[in-house]
Amino acid sequence: MNDIKNQTFLGHPKGLFVLFFSEMWERFCYYGMRGLLVLYITKSLMEGDAKAFAIYGAFTGLVYMAPVLGGLIADKILGYKMAVVFGGVMMAIGEFMILGGGINWLYLGMATIIVGNGYFKANISSIVGKLYDDQDVRKDSGFTIFYIGINLGALLATLVAVWVGETYGFKYGFGLAGLGMILGVFIFLGGKRWYEFVAMPPDRDDLHKKVFGPITKLHATIVLSILLIPFLYFIIQYNDYVGYLLMIVAVYIVVKLL
Repeated sequence: MNDIKNQTFLGHPKGLFVLFFSEMWERFCYYGMRGLLVLYITKSLMEGDAKAFAIYGAFTGLVYMAPVLGGLIADKILGYKMAVVFGGVMMAIGEFMILGGGINWLYLGMATIIVGNGYFKANISSIVGKLYDDQDVRKDSGFTIFYIGINLGALLATLVAVWVGETYGFKYGFGLAGLGMILGVFIFLGGKRWYEFVAMPPDRDDLHKKVFGPITKLHATIVLSILLIPFLYFIIQYNDYVGYLLMIVAVYIVVKLL
């Protein structure tokens, strides 16, 4: 493990570059979907601008809240690697759900993407930080490199996924975003040897401990996460409640910081 940990590329741990490209494709997925969202609602689903922007606002608000829960679950139960893989798969599924057409499939897809983003976004950044010792002077530049991947993914989403969606049809744009996320998951898993020594579950035995019949803590966590989708489906539709959720999350964060 120490041998792998000490191997570098361009002066940084090799795992950084695995995470760079994984995150780049996740951002391609997310910003591709977000860039098409309002256009899809108004031009394809024929909804008004007010409703489109209300849905957009609810979605982005929930996306920024979700990593609080996703990060907590990864820290306490799943570990970072498993959380990122699960999150990436959920985001891809969410993109493909939107291809079903109609407002209900859109709500389901968005809800699934929110759950996936909550697991992916918070925890891949945590892995980057753990690749470096606290006193390592390379840590700041490592995060700078990582953020370049974020910006590159966002740029590619606009230049490719959004353009394809507007030019050839929204289903192609959303589908391309989903394929980008799948590619990101494959890159993440393919390079796991370079980071997994800092990304494993906090207690493997506890993770696989049975909590109800044959159901383990891992199974329960995955099932409960999926069961959040109907709740988010409701919240996106009745988006006045998003503000209350934001206040609850803000209070939680403040309490944790005190």
